[in-house]
Amino acid sequence: MKVTVCELRNEPEYLEQDWQELAAHVKSESSDLVLLPEMPFYPWIARGNQVDDDVWKASVEAHDRWITRLTELESTLVISTRPVVQKQKKFNEGFIWDSTNGYQGVHRKYYLPDDEGWWEASWYDRGDGVFSVIQSQKGTIGFLICTELWFNVHAREYAKEGIELLVTPRATEITSIDKWLAGGRAAAVVSGAYSLSSNYSYGKKGNIEWGGGGWIIEPEEGHVLGLTSREHPFLTLEIDLSVAQNAKLSYPRNVVG
Repeated sequence: MKVTVCELRNEPEYLEQDWQELAAHVKSESSDLVLLPEMPFYPWIARGNQVDDDVWKASVEAHDRWITRLTELESTLVISTRPVVQKQKKFNEGFIWDSTNGYQGVHRKYYLPDDEGWWEASWYDRGDGVFSVIQSQKGTIGFLICTELWFNVHAREYAKEGIELLVTPRATEITSIDKWLAGGRAAAVVSGAYSLSSNYSYGKKGNIEWGGGGWIIEPEEGHVLGLTSREHPFLTLEIDLSVAQNAKLSYPRNVVG
């Protein structure tokens, strides 16, 4: 199957152009799966610690509008996160979407930083802490949304449950790109799954300079198969899910825990 990771600019004035180019890329590559960055359809709300309900509402509404446009990526499986409200609580919800089943919320971000530029615990609530395997038409999927990547116990549990794809939509800055890539490689090895990640594209917004650097990493040795860049913001590669299935039989996935 073919998978696509990307980096998209986090400014509304550029998103439309990036989206049109991504749709053209996905069509030309006949991609089966597209991973988008974390909450991609509105400027990053957690850059400041002054919570504003109107900003939250605007972000929810922007994501509502853009999700109706996922059909423009044709028959691909689309994966990302978005802000949602349920029973007066706010969440960052991981979802999958396809033209057959539509939108499915499948995981709510549990590990929330509360630091300069990433005041997430101030803006929204933790999920239930359940890291379930998602069965999709394109393979078995596990979510580790951004900061969740650093809690490797879940990658290990995902390995036991036989996931083939570990997806990490994220919003990370340029100074930490190498650190995040190291985390992605470790997670691929621990889970025995292809690690996929997409991020906001290069560019400074307020107090944050985004870093791009979407990745596709193979599951056996954690080798980086490809990275996005400023010059090449979209990356599509063909992968073999049987490699992830076989990886579960070898070290360190086969060590009894």
